[in-house]
Amino acid sequence: MEINGVEVEENIRYDSLGLSPELMQALNDKGYTMATPVQGGSIPSLMEWKDVVAKAPTGTGKTFAFGIPIVEHIDPASTDVLALVLAPTRELAIQIVDELRVLCSHKEGVRAVCLYGGQPIEKQISQLKKKPPIVVATPGRLMDHIKRHTVKLNSVETVMLDEADRMLDMGFIEEVTKILDMMPQRKNLGLFSATISREVMDISWVYQRDPVEITVRPVEDNRPDIQQYRIDLDTREQKLPTMVALLKNGGYERAIAFCNTKNMTDRLAALLQMRGFTCAPIHGDIPQKNREKTLKDFRAGKMQILVATDVAARGLDIDDVDAVFNYDVPDEQEYYVHRIGRTGRAKKHGVAYTFVASVSDQIKMDEIAQAQKMEMQLLKYDKDGCLMIQ
Repeated sequence: MEINGVEVEENIRYDSLGLSPELMQALNDKGYTMATPVQGGSIPSLMEWKDVVAKAPTGTGKTFAFGIPIVEHIDPASTDVLALVLAPTRELAIQIVDELRVLCSHKEGVRAVCLYGGQPIEKQISQLKKKPPIVVATPGRLMDHIKRHTVKLNSVETVMLDEADRMLDMGFIEEVTKILDMMPQRKNLGLFSATISREVMDISWVYQRDPVEITVRPVEDNRPDIQQYRIDLDTREQKLPTMVALLKNGGYERAIAFCNTKNMTDRLAALLQMRGFTCAPIHGDIPQKNREKTLKDFRAGKMQILVATDVAARGLDIDDVDAVFNYDVPDEQEYYVHRIGRTGRAKKHGVAYTFVASVSDQIKMDEIAQAQKMEMQLLKYDKDGCLMIQ
């Protein structure tokens, strides 16, 4: 890990960070003793109200990195919103608030509310009337509440942007800047992301003062153990039978398949269901209640396959995924990294398959392989119809 370009110690215990007994109890309840590198780097700076730009791979504990200082700073007696966390998607917002509630479990009077689209706004207004000091929100729904005067940001002291690059890529820059301009009492701003884009640095330049820059690079011990396969097919019609055969022969208990469009996501999920797999799609047009149930069932092992678009899956923290299927070659190189990063976590072996069925697919995969410098095994069907390593 680097802090402002200098290599620093990564092995930091939570009990060395000067945390309150209540927060230490919440961490002990979960059996957590060691901070991850991004947590060890971010928590001391955020506790001192410094601005932070943190770049760390997915699944490295970024939520606790900003969540612990947020919970520690909250005055339980306050009736104002004191902390704001912005997230690009509903699923990520829900995930963040769930983790914050773990941290708040022994802090009496410290509560968090989640504001996102796809849920009746009246229910959220009712929750806001209970004066929670922490708000986790997607930018669009937060702006809806601001226009209705159901949430006030004039007392907010700390703001965190999670998956900041994706939030800005999704076109939320206008909403984000408007929101940041509404907080005269803001003491610090944290930008957390797997990649730091030009847009993220622009936000930093305008809204931060001498930010502490934290970079956590993937090291061999933390690097996902993923066997990557590129499967070259003659036609698109070969994708489905190939995926079905791999699922049956591989014995995968949980897999995620990625498609580039919502329509293809629905179609693939239906086709897999017809072939006897427990499966459901997840994308922006599916009602929020259904999406939450799908994720709950998948995490609980009641569903074998999740079929998702890139935006819907962004930020989802799902462990123990055995295999990832790129049913469609991703349009962006960055998407490929995020997709396959769903498997091979926590030092477990994972497998990623990418179906290449057209000239444009070949061009995109060649560019991805060259840019990422990843080892990829090539598979093709032989004349007898057997999938063989080339």
